[in-house]
Amino acid sequence: MAARISTQKKILNAAEMLFSRDGFEQTSLRQITQEAGVNLASVNYHFGSKKALIQAVMARYLVVFMPVLEEQLQLAEQQSELKTEELFKRFKIPLAKLTEVNKQGPDIFLRLLGFAYSEIQGHLRKYTQQEFGSVLQHLLALLKRANPHLDEQQMFWRLHFILGAAVFAQVSGQALIEIAQSEFNEKVEAQDVIDQLIPFVSGGLEEA
Repeated sequence: MAARISTQKKILNAAEMLFSRDGFEQTSLRQITQEAGVNLASVNYHFGSKKALIQAVMARYLVVFMPVLEEQLQLAEQQSELKTEELFKRFKIPLAKLTEVNKQGPDIFLRLLGFAYSEIQGHLRKYTQQEFGSVLQHLLALLKRANPHLDEQQMFWRLHFILGAAVFAQVSGQALIEIAQSEFNEKVEAQDVIDQLIPFVSGGLEEA
């Protein structure tokens, strides 16, 4: 059993590294097996398919992130006046929690999310809805409460534009960090990118 778990973890670690660096579509199972030092039969045995492997990599983070996000949403719900920026700030604690999965967990998770969105991984969206749909629905309900002036269609477009901005910020995050450091001669971390992103996307959603 111990050897089986060890092999599974090797595959997950290799897949996570390659997926977060190159994306899901550009990463082949052959690359993953070479990185993990295992054969293709091991991937098929433990996961069955590339889609299942992608879901397993994301699950590592989602099972930690989503329960903490739900806790934060419940705290936000108790406020008499709910603000969009306050809701988006509630993502910071769940993201920080991901360092328990991997020291670079927040950055890896956001890059994986960026590739999932930009590469249209429909199976991953379905998996996330099935496993964590209640949290996503809670978030949407609170965003609607904070923005009663928006109808369903406006909310749809603005949330997807926000996702687009977030995807760009994460997939291009390292380049942004290097440019910002060059321009302002200051050390910039991934968290700083998030801090700059939150007021921008909040304003985009709230605009009447």
